[in-house]
Amino acid sequence: MGKQIRLNAFDMNTVGHIAHGYWAHPRDQSRNYRDLDYWVELAGILERGKFDGLFLADTLGMVDGLESDPGITLREAVQAPMNDPLLLVSAMAHATRHLGFGVTANLSHAYPYVFARSMSTLDHLTRGRIGWNIVTGHQASAARALGQELAAHDDRYAIADDFMEAVYKLWEGSWDDDAVRVDRERRIFADPAGIRVQRHAGPYYRYEGAHLSEPSPQRTPVLYQAGASSRGQRFAAAHAECVFLTGAQPAVRDIVAALRKQVQDAGRRREDIQVYAMATVIVGETDAQAWEKHAEYARYANPMAALAHYGSQVHIDFSRYGLDEPIQAQATQGIQTLLDSITTRSAQTWTVRKLLAQMQNGYRLPPIVGSPQTVADALAGWMRETDIDGFNLTRLVAHESLRDFVDLVVPELQSRGIYKEDYAPGTLREKLFSAGAARLPASHPAASHRPGRAG
Repeated sequence: MGKQIRLNAFDMNTVGHIAHGYWAHPRDQSRNYRDLDYWVELAGILERGKFDGLFLADTLGMVDGLESDPGITLREAVQAPMNDPLLLVSAMAHATRHLGFGVTANLSHAYPYVFARSMSTLDHLTRGRIGWNIVTGHQASAARALGQELAAHDDRYAIADDFMEAVYKLWEGSWDDDAVRVDRERRIFADPAGIRVQRHAGPYYRYEGAHLSEPSPQRTPVLYQAGASSRGQRFAAAHAECVFLTGAQPAVRDIVAALRKQVQDAGRRREDIQVYAMATVIVGETDAQAWEKHAEYARYANPMAALAHYGSQVHIDFSRYGLDEPIQAQATQGIQTLLDSITTRSAQTWTVRKLLAQMQNGYRLPPIVGSPQTVADALAGWMRETDIDGFNLTRLVAHESLRDFVDLVVPELQSRGIYKEDYAPGTLREKLFSAGAARLPASHPAASHRPGRAG
């Protein structure tokens, strides 16, 4: 049997996440994002489909709109209003047994000592099904909202390296595995001899204290990361277990090859890291039905809202370009790889007109459209051509898009033997990796902070 496809759903605690305009679709339920029942229903759909996890994005700033139409992001609910993703996890975990949860938290706006406790708490409450999507932040509006200045792109990764060492010390080094005794006769709940104060004095963060949480099932959550720049790849090679990429097949293939090499150069095993590509699927019983649904959906999409979102990601106001003016390569403090995908890494010359034409579905990447067989062929082809391990699936119409995938595509993938029939036991890390261990492997830098190994 060949490599099996891994699947996450990709969502956000908001109305409009990746594809924009679908809140106006009569069957769309995203307006209910404030209701826990909405999220519990989604978790149930995903667990029925044997999804590995729900990957929850987040940002702390408003999407900067187009200068020519600054109100478009609020009118079209482009990631606003938006609520905290961490607070959703407990309810969804209580309603499921196996589904994992990858939550985004921007370390540029967090304190290691406080954040470490939040993630340990979620690891306890989910019984080891929590992951952390490590982001360094790219939105200038988020920095302004917090009274900060947005650090330069590579500087943000230097800050992240310091943050990671700080939380590793707490998660991996502060408590012995057997420090919690619960010995009623001797009245020892936790043995002080098995608990160590951690000290961190890095270039960006300082603290002194023992971790407030006892050891959780995974200790360190499963580590997700989504940076594809050269600096982001170095960070991923050192820290990440699951890497999330966005782009067309050729670009993804090249990044995956470079990333896997860097992982091994960093002294880690190739199998220590999984790579996921973003995909959007519109599926019907037949190809014709799927394309009919595609046409129906497109009537509600808003390409201008998608352009505003893309501009905020790459730090370019596209309203300053003429419709047919070539978009130039330039260095920004945004997501550089997204800009490179239409400049230095593109064989064609991109203009705003071309971008809008590609964004007819409310996002800049075209969806996979077709019958279950056509979609399965496309996903399997992606796997072969790019050496990825799976997909983060976005929604168009909530929850219809993912329900259709579970009902129609999952059985087709299972019939081909390229998707699991049931979950493996254990924590999220045990489910994802063949080594079957709840804790990070010894080759990971976090392991150096375990008792007896700390330098």
